[in-house]
Amino acid sequence: MRRILVSAVYVAAVFLAVACGGNTSMIIRTEVPERPAGQEDMLQYAAPPIDTVRIGFIGLGMRGPGAVERMCQIDGTRVVALCDVEQDRAEAAAGIVTRFGRPDAALYYGSEDVWKQLCDRDDIDLVYIATHWTMHAEIAKYAMEHGKHVAIEVPAAMSLDEIWDLINTSERTRRHCMQLENCVYDSFELTALNMAQHGLFGEVLHGEGAYIHNLDEFWDEYWHDWRLLYNRDHRGDVYPTHGLGPVCQVMNIHRGDKMNVLVAMDTKAVNGREYYEEHRGESAPDFQNGDHTMTMIRTEKGKTIMIQHDVVNPRPYNRLYQLTGTKGFANKYPVEGFVVDPAAAGMLSVPDGNGKTGKVDIENLSSHSFVPENVKTALMEKFMHPVQKELEETAKKVGGHGGMDYIMDYRLIYCLRNGLPLDMDVYDLAEWCCLTELTGISIENGNAPVEVPDFTRGGWNKIDGYRHAFVE
Repeated sequence: MRRILVSAVYVAAVFLAVACGGNTSMIIRTEVPERPAGQEDMLQYAAPPIDTVRIGFIGLGMRGPGAVERMCQIDGTRVVALCDVEQDRAEAAAGIVTRFGRPDAALYYGSEDVWKQLCDRDDIDLVYIATHWTMHAEIAKYAMEHGKHVAIEVPAAMSLDEIWDLINTSERTRRHCMQLENCVYDSFELTALNMAQHGLFGEVLHGEGAYIHNLDEFWDEYWHDWRLLYNRDHRGDVYPTHGLGPVCQVMNIHRGDKMNVLVAMDTKAVNGREYYEEHRGESAPDFQNGDHTMTMIRTEKGKTIMIQHDVVNPRPYNRLYQLTGTKGFANKYPVEGFVVDPAAAGMLSVPDGNGKTGKVDIENLSSHSFVPENVKTALMEKFMHPVQKELEETAKKVGGHGGMDYIMDYRLIYCLRNGLPLDMDVYDLAEWCCLTELTGISIENGNAPVEVPDFTRGGWNKIDGYRHAFVE
């Protein structure tokens, strides 16, 4: 049985013949709904500053408690309310607040819609959402309509309908709607972003990312098997944002470029189906999610992106993260390394192994390998991102995936307190999440190309390049 639900409003199940250099490609068209009257875009939007950000947390299972703990260690925050279906989870999170000497938080639990009571409060500025995926967009929309900024765990939306709902609600209410994509704050990704912005890779033409993570040891931790059930019912890349987000920032997506078209394909379902049948004790002959999914994307400026998803095979953890430029290359997994313009490398001072430093000998740089380790170290020191430089020491102490979770939360609060645009806006959310539905459509239609909507509705080149916001 076909499990992919195609929106009748936003995806037309028709093929358009597009002539490309004498060849004919069949592209599935997606529609961009007209912006409702009275709405304006949220590009570079900065809300009025909030001196103390009052936070309500919804979802206190796997990700929520860690977020509560991190926020308790960030100045200018107050944890006002905590919500989960399960009472013991809400009470455990309350214990975290108490342990940090913070005022007691109100607790909500006991029913699957009790979260609305938290959103109805008038003493909350930010709702932090860490429930299962299918609740993310519903809660976020309700919270914005009740005057709250929202931060949503990944993926923040599972369909084009949900994405457009979040965009329209954010634009209408003038409330931030941010996706909590922590991988853009990993130290390597931040450094590579800074290097790219300083031109060390030349023009970045191609990027790769992935979520390759065998979840065998984690499946039991998902409440009522929600993640396993989602994989049973949906084809395509259902978890694309960890790989896609960092690449999109380097490529200035909706800040001078945009994704135009994607093509996806998957393997058959083997390990996923077998695990489901063993774990649930029931047959799943139509298990939908292929064991491995690949997506290729082409941008308006003629650049390409490849994204992969695999959570059931015995492979080491891998987010890929590769950047291919006209003058250099960056690679994170399985080995971190860089290739850079020799002229740029020649400007670096590096240790020579004898207690002295000297300039890089560019004549000895090999075209068949990364730069030497001492050059890599010098590059990462010289081009450490300002965000990382400011927060790295504290981030390592607080933790959260090596500290990147702390940096993510800190930056969210920093921007809200200072009235700055957020590092990730609602259009980032839309672009990174849209693969969830669009890849399924491509696969279900014989791996056909699918048009990626312009979620900015014409504003994709209004901003010249991606930058983090800073107080001058």
